[in-house]
Amino acid sequence: MVTEEDRKFLGQFQSYQQQLQTIMIQKENLKLQIMEIEKAVEELEASKEKEAYKISGPIMVKKNSTDLKNELKEKKDSFDLRIKTLEKAEERITTKLKEMEPKLREMIKE
Repeated sequence: MVTEEDRKFLGQFQSYQQQLQTIMIQKENLKLQIMEIEKAVEELEASKEKEAYKISGPIMVKKNSTDLKNELKEKKDSFDLRIKTLEKAEERITTKLKEMEPKLREMIKE
């Protein structure tokens, strides 16, 4: 027989699983954006041009290449920091899920 406490426990377990999945998706999206930024910086460094175009909303804006590289590097640093924060949250949730597993196994056996 499933008690109210068991239902709450299962709901909490599922919630943690969903949070973990969301974090992993966010992390993967940030990693993809970082790869795009790194490729853009490589292209800017390989280019001899002093100016480049940046897409800003529906328009393209001419900018100094050095400024644009710095802007991209700052954005990458921001994404790296966000990934570290997500990894810490992922670690906390994974630990919590592992702590919950024994009780879940007991519930399944019943």
